[in-house]
Amino acid sequence: TRTVIEYSPSEGFASYRNGLASYYQGAGLNVEADDILITTGGSEALVFAFMSCLDPGDQVIVPEPFYANYNGFAQMAGVQIVPVTARIEDGFALPPISDFAAKINHKTKAILLCNPGNPTGTVYAPESLDALAQLVRDHDLYLFADEVYREFCYDGAQPKSVLQLPGLEQHVVLVDSVSKRYSMCGARIGAMVTKNAAVRKAAMKFAMARLSPPTLAQIASEAALNTSESYFGQVRDRYVARRDALVEGLRNIPGVTVPNPGGAFYAVCELPIDNADAFCQWMLEHFDLDGDTVMMAPATGFYATPGAGTRQVRIAYVLDLPMIERAVECLRAALGAYPGRRDV
Repeated sequence: TRTVIEYSPSEGFASYRNGLASYYQGAGLNVEADDILITTGGSEALVFAFMSCLDPGDQVIVPEPFYANYNGFAQMAGVQIVPVTARIEDGFALPPISDFAAKINHKTKAILLCNPGNPTGTVYAPESLDALAQLVRDHDLYLFADEVYREFCYDGAQPKSVLQLPGLEQHVVLVDSVSKRYSMCGARIGAMVTKNAAVRKAAMKFAMARLSPPTLAQIASEAALNTSESYFGQVRDRYVARRDALVEGLRNIPGVTVPNPGGAFYAVCELPIDNADAFCQWMLEHFDLDGDTVMMAPATGFYATPGAGTRQVRIAYVLDLPMIERAVECLRAALGAYPGRRDV
């Protein structure tokens, strides 16, 4: 029993790291408590990984579209993101390995993935990850993986963790978080997981400089490890129903293209419009359907390549089913009224 809200060890409470190791082992991952560094959110875990593994001026290859905050984390570490573009026509599958290889030069030190993906909801095929692993080994790169949506995979998909890729024990750094898994984004608890002792030692210096991850939030996160699998089953069923309603509804709107996301709770769709930034702003400022409208994220913010994604938006299906259906109605009406509509 704790009687004061003291600092935890910089690497996090041992009881929580032991519990988290058991969670990973239950998911088929070979992780021990000593492989885990508890962080202030998954964001800090990735910043620690960048700053522990890379030098200013180094390059990290990232499939785009990607989580926009990766840009800020890279700037903090003084490293450069080099995009490899995934295509909506391919369901935002992992780009061909040859595309990654073409981007590698003497400054390339790492590849960063998000699987399942934000903003696309794509779950990468195991064989694609195996091929990428060979590239990582051949060029002696680090492989950073953001796997915070692991529980949210649909249609029987089983996401393959980078920790399951053979021969990459010294190359892989996993980023994790309680934010999505338990809907605890305000707790700000994440984890950096790696078998590489030198990387852990370097990251501990940054961890000690910020003293400790949040004490109360670690206690809450440790308790969350007892969440039953039935909870996740119910959540997945709910998200699948929302996804299906969204995708079916969008595909019935002329001119709209949307892949069927295999995980997370996002979909990126391409619309018959001139510019997604202008359209999303117009939706909020100038359009309503009997008082309702839809807030979306222009996909341009998820691309590093200038001019990419200009007709795409990200939609998060985090609302209840009737509101998803109503959002599709609003979007259909809006596309009919938008002055910048462009049919291709």
